[in-house]
Amino acid sequence: MMYFKIIILAILQGACELLPVSSSAHVIIAEKLMGIDPVTPAMTLLLVMLHTGTMFAVILYFRRAWKESYFKSKETFRSAALLVLVATCLTVAIGFVLKEIIEKIFLRGTPHAQVEMIFGNLGLIGTSLLVVGILIIFSDRRENGRRVPRDVSLRESAWIGAVQALCLPFRGFSRSGATISTGLLTGVTRKEVEEFSFALVVVLTPPIIVKEVYRLLEAHSAVSRGAPGLFDLFIPSIFGMVVSFLAGLLALRWLSNWLEAGRWKYFGYWCLTVAAIALYLYHTGL
Repeated sequence: MMYFKIIILAILQGACELLPVSSSAHVIIAEKLMGIDPVTPAMTLLLVMLHTGTMFAVILYFRRAWKESYFKSKETFRSAALLVLVATCLTVAIGFVLKEIIEKIFLRGTPHAQVEMIFGNLGLIGTSLLVVGILIIFSDRRENGRRVPRDVSLRESAWIGAVQALCLPFRGFSRSGATISTGLLTGVTRKEVEEFSFALVVVLTPPIIVKEVYRLLEAHSAVSRGAPGLFDLFIPSIFGMVVSFLAGLLALRWLSNWLEAGRWKYFGYWCLTVAAIALYLYHTGL
């Protein structure tokens, strides 16, 4: 039964991570419905490993496009690397500030307060989905009315990196939805912002994986007696990673087709629908 649940979560993660509909929100809602606690270190590790699977899907899917766009020459690579660095540094800096605010103010008085404690809050998830859904719909309308799109520059990369920081503590605030929408609002072409948005995934995901593995090891050492061995914790996560990789490849093709076909706004409508479900479940006390 555990592996059946992992397959469901991995398909949701693989498909929704690379679609602008918030994989974390879908996975956490599914975990709640299946009676799984999404904030335990083991489940947090599973979610991170599912992210790893989609990261490999991103690398495989965009390898040729990135070769043409970012690795054409040394100058092109340096320019692209600077843009990615600026966006990532802003994401990390703003994300750290948000983490401190949440842990020191909103979770003040909570023993061993960690930002991960709010990951399973359906009220926050629903609100985040609502915000990103509106952002996607608004960016689609603004982008369709703009006639002179441009490439990513330092200004656009800074905006994208800043907005991306919101996805770190707030599950439901779709990373791809927020970053691509921000790029569209600043006038970046659809192809450019899609490639740049997913290039940031490759940079951002490994440190998050290391952090969550360290968190798991700490939690496991604290309750080592009678707890499952590390092998038993990692194997299901690796299995889920493979499934999310396959689902991610299919999702990327879907996203690219819809983005180029001008159907970006429909992802926003889906976010609003899932937001309503999450808020309903929150108010029912799930």
